[in-house]
Amino acid sequence: MLSLGARSATKTQILQSLGFNLTHGPESAIHQAFQHLLRSLRAPGKALDLRMGSVLFIKKELWLQKNFLDNVKRLYESKVFSTDFSSTSTAREKINSYVEKETKGKVVDLIQDLEPLTVMVLVNHIFFKAKWEKPFNPGYTRKSSPFLVGKRTTVKVPMMHQVEEFAFAVDPELNCSVLRMDYGGDTAAFFVLPGQGKMRQLEQALSARTLRKWSHLLQKRWLEVFIPKFSISASCDLETVLLKMGIRDAFDKNADFSGITKTDFLQLSKVAHKAVLDVSEEGTEAAAATATKLLVRSKDGPSHTVVRFDRPFLLLLINRATEAVLFLGKVENPTKF
Repeated sequence: MLSLGARSATKTQILQSLGFNLTHGPESAIHQAFQHLLRSLRAPGKALDLRMGSVLFIKKELWLQKNFLDNVKRLYESKVFSTDFSSTSTAREKINSYVEKETKGKVVDLIQDLEPLTVMVLVNHIFFKAKWEKPFNPGYTRKSSPFLVGKRTTVKVPMMHQVEEFAFAVDPELNCSVLRMDYGGDTAAFFVLPGQGKMRQLEQALSARTLRKWSHLLQKRWLEVFIPKFSISASCDLETVLLKMGIRDAFDKNADFSGITKTDFLQLSKVAHKAVLDVSEEGTEAAAATATKLLVRSKDGPSHTVVRFDRPFLLLLINRATEAVLFLGKVENPTKF
């Protein structure tokens, strides 16, 4: 969305850092693909509640380019609110309460502080709630099971448990086990358990190709599964991450956002992300929001394999129709919220 209003090197850095090669096709194709993806993901379904959206909070006095406004509304179905930034605390409250409402109270206090020169805040939010196709029986959940954090430390966690037929694979190359559990609708959770000491290797190997490889390796089999019941939350400022990825000019005096406004010099000041994820017997509830701020300068059955997620693992929520990764995270300590 931000790249729609960026120009020159600022635009190139944003798109290239996100893995888009502009020599392979026009920029318009990228935005049209996102438009299509958002529409596909928003298709209503009974078994799945997936709400996502984008919103721009813009300083009343800021003169925006009509083309930029038209494009964010048309391509990203973004809402645009005129905002009074003269009181940063009032503006912050307005933005946070909007995000909290849109994520059903899951993401609170996304914006911790606003600088006095802020003229625009861009927020993306997503809320996901779904029920397992094969839910766990809460009666089988063990209230206090050991989960290894660090090399020798364990914490006690509620451990969900069931014997059922699931898609499962072992990846000998990456020394990890992959369990796919389906939700109603077209969404699935991938639980990936690395061998002892192999987490870093697994993280470095994550890619679209690796995901496709796992999808091909997966086979249905009877499993006895132990998965912690947990609720986790993570917040991060993405400025340092984006700088490392190559998005540099957007944050300094070289910024060119003249596609957003010609009357003021804009630069990025803050990019905040917060995700919340609950995994329980009946299903999953997840919410995430990212805010980008711009500154103006001026049981019994067949024989089965036992799979225990009792040490750190990766978790991916994937929309199978589009192969879009909705959430990606590492569960290191299920007791930490």
